[in-house]
Amino acid sequence: MDTKYAKFLSGKAPRAHASGVDPKPMPDHLFDFQSHCVEFAIKQGRTGLYLDTGLGKTRCQLEWAKQCAEASNGRALILTPLAVARQIEREAVSLGYDARVIRDQSESRDGISICNYDRLDKLDADTFGAISLDESSILKSFNGKTTRALIALFAGHRFRMSATATPAPNDHMELGNQSDFLGVMAASEMLQRWFINDTATASQQWRIKGHAEASFWNWMASWSRMASNPADMGFDGSRFELPELNITRHQTHGDVKPMNGGLFAADVSATNMHDVKRQTIAARAEAAASLVLDNDRPWVVWCDTDYEANARGKAIPGARDVRGSVGIGKKEDALESFSLGQSRVIITKPGIAGYGLNWQHCCDMVFVGRSFSYELWYQAVRRSWRFGQKHPVDVHIIVAEGEDQIGRVIDRKSDDHKRMKTAMREAMRRAVGQSSEVRVPYNPTYEGRLPSWMRSAA
Repeated sequence: MDTKYAKFLSGKAPRAHASGVDPKPMPDHLFDFQSHCVEFAIKQGRTGLYLDTGLGKTRCQLEWAKQCAEASNGRALILTPLAVARQIEREAVSLGYDARVIRDQSESRDGISICNYDRLDKLDADTFGAISLDESSILKSFNGKTTRALIALFAGHRFRMSATATPAPNDHMELGNQSDFLGVMAASEMLQRWFINDTATASQQWRIKGHAEASFWNWMASWSRMASNPADMGFDGSRFELPELNITRHQTHGDVKPMNGGLFAADVSATNMHDVKRQTIAARAEAAASLVLDNDRPWVVWCDTDYEANARGKAIPGARDVRGSVGIGKKEDALESFSLGQSRVIITKPGIAGYGLNWQHCCDMVFVGRSFSYELWYQAVRRSWRFGQKHPVDVHIIVAEGEDQIGRVIDRKSDDHKRMKTAMREAMRRAVGQSSEVRVPYNPTYEGRLPSWMRSAA
């Protein structure tokens, strides 16, 4: 293809327009790849920051918030999941940032305010010049109330960031919501441009059109930075190699009755999952307790339901139980207690504690109940298996009769996630490898002459 024509076509490719400012010098506490991400995000103004767990996403957010607040009205807001706010506050203070956790609008002031998503209705969005959504996977709910509220509240803000370790591991519609929140492109337009509703599958999920894959990820790279390792963006990643992850499956047997009048116990599906789980709960609770009580190290016990948590709690004395029905204050206290090493065992769900928390002090966890959600599984494991973890991480899965199907589904989704990360990695390397825009000051050297009729008129 003619090079001029190829350049013409590349110029027609959709790209996000920058709306930010030139960044100030980066602080010493940022690694080279982190400085690159922050500089890009400040220039872009509205950007996605998708760095995997332990790559310093919080540090990048804090520096971005500081500089963008200074470039606007002096105030930035970071919204976080439950119990993550205090963790971010501790890191911010240790690095010298002017940041504090707030519970409502009356506590906000200049600098960086940090608040939980559940208190969004107590804030005045217009008083903040910059907004960052920590663990922005909350936007995955395509028509969810919180998603719509966040998009509407901050639609006019010049500086917006969505930050998460796992943008849509197998649901590209979440990426549309990230783009929608940032004002880059409406989710519906993104789907129409690059995706097709796959009627060949029972779920009829949206998938990228075969010929559009490179174009889609190039567009993503024009407004976001994504990496599982700094090497994904062309930086030295040797300092960020993860320790060994050991996954052990423990088979238990419960008194599972045949389903639908058959002779054998049915494989677990979305419709009969809880029926099978209830019939195997005693065996699973006993297996989990034997693992946790075998040593005195910290443990995370992951459950999928409250009735599983009830059984585990009775079998593990002294464990802190964090569930949906517990008040916000008690949840924060229990999660903080475990994070600081004051409690040895915590029993909770990935949907409650699976996002944002740093539990590198713990290298043992057991799943006594899992759902078909790959993202919940991934996020739960990454609370401990993350950069900064100094020991091998042991993950135990209690598998009861009929539950093998859950593992097969998660393995399939894991393969989808790996393929997505490969495409993201290639796009990032293309984007980072391109020469940055250089603004050359205008210095005219040509002396023009006015025509005679204009000279005479003058």
